[in-house]
Amino acid sequence: MSLDPLYLAIDQGTHASRAVVLDRRGCVLASGARNIGLARPQPDWAEQDGDEMVASILAAATEALAALGERRHDVVAAGLASQRASCVCWERRDGRPLSPLFSWQDRRAHLWLRQFEPHGEEVHRKTGLFLSAHYGASKLRWALDHLPAVRAAREAGSLCWGPQASFLAFRLADEQPFLADPQCAARTQLWSLSTRDWDPELLSLFGLPQGFLPRSVPTCHPFGTLRVGDTAIPLVAVNGDQSAAVFAFGWPDQDSAYINIGTSAFVQRVLTRDPGYVPRQLTGIILDDGETTVYTVEGNVNGAGTALEWLRGELGIENVVSRLPQWLATAGEPPLFLNGIAGLGGPFWKPDFTSRFVGEGEPWQKAVAVVESIAFLLQANIEEMAKHVPPAARIRVSGGVSLIDGLCRKLASVSGLPVHRREDAEATARGIGYLAAGRPALWNNAVTEEVFAPAEDPAIRARYRRWRALMAEATGV
Repeated sequence: MSLDPLYLAIDQGTHASRAVVLDRRGCVLASGARNIGLARPQPDWAEQDGDEMVASILAAATEALAALGERRHDVVAAGLASQRASCVCWERRDGRPLSPLFSWQDRRAHLWLRQFEPHGEEVHRKTGLFLSAHYGASKLRWALDHLPAVRAAREAGSLCWGPQASFLAFRLADEQPFLADPQCAARTQLWSLSTRDWDPELLSLFGLPQGFLPRSVPTCHPFGTLRVGDTAIPLVAVNGDQSAAVFAFGWPDQDSAYINIGTSAFVQRVLTRDPGYVPRQLTGIILDDGETTVYTVEGNVNGAGTALEWLRGELGIENVVSRLPQWLATAGEPPLFLNGIAGLGGPFWKPDFTSRFVGEGEPWQKAVAVVESIAFLLQANIEEMAKHVPPAARIRVSGGVSLIDGLCRKLASVSGLPVHRREDAEATARGIGYLAAGRPALWNNAVTEEVFAPAEDPAIRARYRRWRALMAEATGV
């Protein structure tokens, strides 16, 4: 075997499965990818095919390992990063899906879930999450109520259900492990942060039978053996995609605000102590290696990339994103945009909020207003976090939408913090690769970064104050 071991990182995302092979410094040596479908058969429904997802991962991994030639036998460990809140039901005997894979975007049971609003604070205190149809509990209950195959497996005692990551590990590893990591387990809204296990009271609250969820294990754990062609690789780390991305450049800074901006945007602050109950933010565990636990306080912005897509339809202009740099550099006062696209997330948490412009403007000014609303929502989350964690010294951004320079400049100006951007399309893969590799000291540290210094911009800060007042009036927060 080579003296330089290699690591396979699997990044299973909403639209594609990627497999990346990295060395001990976090350098990419080979990669493979396969697109996957997402069906929306009804409003608020979002489904994927479990068998297609498994096949896409194996095809991507086969492509990546084939590119290595004989060096594929130097791959000594693998990690899996998964969509956090997606979930599925499957048959224990053969791994066959018994339901669609319910995407994190799926909200089919949101009306049913409203009956539990009086228990919202109790659920939040236990799980670190606001009561939401994006998470798994309501989807698993929907499957039990509506899918005969799920009910039959329950009666036969052969039902498995839980996070997408657990299903993928079950199907991909020789041993058929039935295990769940802390981050993905928590996103079912059935897992207690304090006990680090499934909560019987939450299962009872949502009317879900006990005994069919995977066993809770740490993030870093011997999950089983992946077999890709003639190569057998130990799967030693499983995590959510957003939580894995925090580790893309090695051990995270506690004084940085980590923001990943893609379809949605996520703001995370890292702590090595339990933050306890944070009333208007999410809390969770992004790493448990059996000795060290890393916690996060998190806020989310649903209307990031989704808002830009909405804007394209609203303005009837196909090339909105390519025209943003010119528009963002144009002088002029834009209107304000109260952004509830795809549901208003942190720190307001109003799933049915109506988006609207306040003030008039030309199409380009409306586009600027939407971009500013993303920066404003991120800043509102940063301010809320500052009540519970030490103030941030900098912002570190990643994700496709962070490549819009004007957004980074506006975020720097409104926050008063430097915004650091490392252009790394493989942030999630590198992060789970870092954990699979055992946290090497010199991981991905040669990458250059661009820094957007905060400019003195009284106009945008004044707009932010007006926007914040309008949001308080509209939401009570």
